[in-house]
Amino acid sequence: MFDQKKVKNLVLSSLVADAYSLGAHWVYDEKQLANESIDWNELNTPLAIWHKEKKAGDFTHYGDQAFWLYDFLKDKDSFDINAFRDYWFTKMETYEGYIDGATRNTIQNIKDGVTPSGSDSTDLSVVGRIVPLLKVSKTKEEFFQNVKSLTEMTHNSQKTINATRFFAKLLVMALEKKEIEESIEEIKHEFDTTIQGFITNAIESKDADTFDTIRSFGPACDVDEGFGGIIHILCKYENFKDMMICNGKAGGDSSARAMIAAAIFMANQPISQIPQKWLAIKEIIE
Repeated sequence: MFDQKKVKNLVLSSLVADAYSLGAHWVYDEKQLANESIDWNELNTPLAIWHKEKKAGDFTHYGDQAFWLYDFLKDKDSFDINAFRDYWFTKMETYEGYIDGATRNTIQNIKDGVTPSGSDSTDLSVVGRIVPLLKVSKTKEEFFQNVKSLTEMTHNSQKTINATRFFAKLLVMALEKKEIEESIEEIKHEFDTTIQGFITNAIESKDADTFDTIRSFGPACDVDEGFGGIIHILCKYENFKDMMICNGKAGGDSSARAMIAAAIFMANQPISQIPQKWLAIKEIIE
């Protein structure tokens, strides 16, 4: 069983990362990213029209779904994917946040009785939602199976399943106090040559500028673009705040990158790494 206090802190870390990312999430234009209305030291109201009903301190739709899983599991000691799918579907019926393509297609698959219900999306966002599963996973193997089930529920593509498995393994190794870059190198050969290529390029970029690097890899949602950016910021930064700010300034799907990186980075760091004023969301998960 994973340490429950640590799991709670990692859930908090990933949700803080999402809330921090809201301000510039899905902003791709460099002029908008340089907009003086963004204070990179604070939680910001969103610039993107897709989050127009949100305010500073809120989650993106990624964070909302991660919190739903955390809330669902509060009184559970195991993960029932069918029960969670029904819970998720009910929440989506009245959800007022952004409904992305993976979600729309998953909703239709559930209505059509498709199992697993996931879309064929190759987006990375679901990886950032896996942390609450540590609460109800008694072994590493159970965690990995729970992660696979969660992924297939909304993102049933082999590309996303592989990416989620990689980051789940890396998260567990970080919880075991293993150094992140060494762990990445250790497990990369368990994965296909595409993922190995992402890793090689990302590690080689760790001394380069983060804005330029993420822009060169691609700042968008897909595994092909986002995977390398996550590895880059994990290998480059030794401070949570710096990592979040530089990732946020690169724009695009900053939340997916931030949620994944935050959980892995904070697995062997004290919660004091997170700026106190970003912890305004803390009471949400108490």
